[in-house]
Amino acid sequence: MVNAGEYITLSVIRKTDFGVFFDDGAEGILLPNRFVPLNIQMGDKLQVFIYHDSEDRLIATTQKPLGIVGDIVKLKVVSATAQGAFLDWGLMKDLFVAKSQQITGMRVNGEYLVKIYRDDKTGRVAATEKFASDLSNDNLTVSVLDEVNLIVYRRTDIGYVVIINNKHTGVLHHNEIYRSISVGDKFKGFIKNINPENNNIDVAAGKPGYQRVEDETGKIVRLLNENKGFLPYHDKSSPEDIYTFFGMSKKTFKMTIGNLYKQKKIHLEEKGIRLL
Repeated sequence: MVNAGEYITLSVIRKTDFGVFFDDGAEGILLPNRFVPLNIQMGDKLQVFIYHDSEDRLIATTQKPLGIVGDIVKLKVVSATAQGAFLDWGLMKDLFVAKSQQITGMRVNGEYLVKIYRDDKTGRVAATEKFASDLSNDNLTVSVLDEVNLIVYRRTDIGYVVIINNKHTGVLHHNEIYRSISVGDKFKGFIKNINPENNNIDVAAGKPGYQRVEDETGKIVRLLNENKGFLPYHDKSSPEDIYTFFGMSKKTFKMTIGNLYKQKKIHLEEKGIRLL
């Protein structure tokens, strides 16, 4: 069964002057000429994205949308009407958000965090800002030190609420933030702590513990090689300077250079670190 809002691999069943048709078990789904690869032949298989065109017909494209059904993404409003707003999601046809699915009202050029879904009645793909009820920590699918995908949800006094793997919520505390972030940003992180009494989750960006150190070790050695074996950073450098240059927290930087020093790969000097 072919559903809108998903990627699917289909076989070519006929070629026409305006595109090729894929086998969907019925009349076929069109891939317009502008997206047809050169030298495509009958029976060839191709992965395409399916959505509804302006005439409400299922259509295929090789364009990559900014999200598929089930994804939570930040999208920009390109137009608005009394019925709702239209978001740019990277395809020829914009993604619709009905007024009833908006929280405070969407404005043109504004960017909003939405969840992409498929309407059960019409089968059309749409978006909603009202997805909080889809996020729950009642039945957790993560454990401490698990690597996860994070989306910044909203700011609080203690940090940022983040969405974990599109399923749960957690808190990224201010003391775990080493760069400027905003709602809708996506990055990798890990589960730092889970409160067994209420399933509240604390997260951190990057990778856990010594695995993070091992990853950053190679980065520092590479940067030293690229800068004639010397870098003017040390344990007195500011956290902001370290993050700007290395893309890591000062804590991780100190752990990593300590590891490199023990391995006798670097020498610690008053004004920086030198590769041996």
